[in-house]
Amino acid sequence: MIKKGFFVSLLLFAALAGVAQAAKVEGVGQFDIPPWFKQSFLDLREDVDEAKANNKRLFLYFHQDGCPYCAELVNNNFSQKHIADYMQKHFDSLDINMWGSKEVTDVDGKAYIEKTFAANKKVWFTPTLLFFDESGKVVLRLNGYYPPHQFMTALEYVATMQENRISFRDYYAERSPVKSAGKLHTEPFFRKGPADLTGLGNKKPLVVFFEQKDCAGCDRLHQEIFPQPMTQQQIGRFDAVQLDMWSDAAVTTPAGKKTNAREWARELGITYAPSAVLFHENKEVIRMQSVMDYVASGSYKTEPSLQRYIDARAEKLLAEGNKVDLWK
Repeated sequence: MIKKGFFVSLLLFAALAGVAQAAKVEGVGQFDIPPWFKQSFLDLREDVDEAKANNKRLFLYFHQDGCPYCAELVNNNFSQKHIADYMQKHFDSLDINMWGSKEVTDVDGKAYIEKTFAANKKVWFTPTLLFFDESGKVVLRLNGYYPPHQFMTALEYVATMQENRISFRDYYAERSPVKSAGKLHTEPFFRKGPADLTGLGNKKPLVVFFEQKDCAGCDRLHQEIFPQPMTQQQIGRFDAVQLDMWSDAAVTTPAGKKTNAREWARELGITYAPSAVLFHENKEVIRMQSVMDYVASGSYKTEPSLQRYIDARAEKLLAEGNKVDLWK
């Protein structure tokens, strides 16, 4: 019986790996936290109150050493003057090391160290960004890297308190209209015929790719990621389905609910294309090749930490003489 499905933007692919310093590992990211980030004792109750007193909101940035998309966020986004100025005007920004040991007090008063706090917040990869309102509630979570203009859309959504008016998905769509021209890419491993997914994911895992037309990330997925031999090897272990996230085409979900692709994507909270939903019991999964192996092999049953699994898998690949590229 399928219990739960989770999605992840496939633009992230391999935004982690603690083996970043190992030989033959490519794509390692180098970055420094901007000096305008707040120096804090990491008592989030106090940080929320201080931000509120200054007519700001609290922003949390989870990162880890060697993360290439953390480097993109810092070096490409935070370095742009209009973004840095906007963040300093509207947010108090704090950084959390996903594997760190500093003490953190959550808004409910419970104490953690950084790595257990990250686990409690279900931070499985970096960057993960949390935006808090004046009461300490998370009003927006960004899983992964958003390019500058899309990141600004998220900042504006939170800074202007749009969560009281509209979902981020709809707000984002308003400012990033989908073009009507173009076609979805096709792949031989996509299931053909009506999108009746009833019961799929019980024995053989199911992956549903939500894509859209005129999508640069989708282009990259099909041109760079899917052709890779390791991706081909892993995806053969799944039933794979492609859906247009803006289509009104009928869909029956794995649980048997009748809906359409647009509404199902909305229910799942999918904002960004391409995104993937992997169904296999009740475990959340994150990246393309390693996560597909994590799910299809059943490794999540014995290794509850996806990050540790990815680290161990990368080390094994290195020991076998394979090249590990954190971008792929």
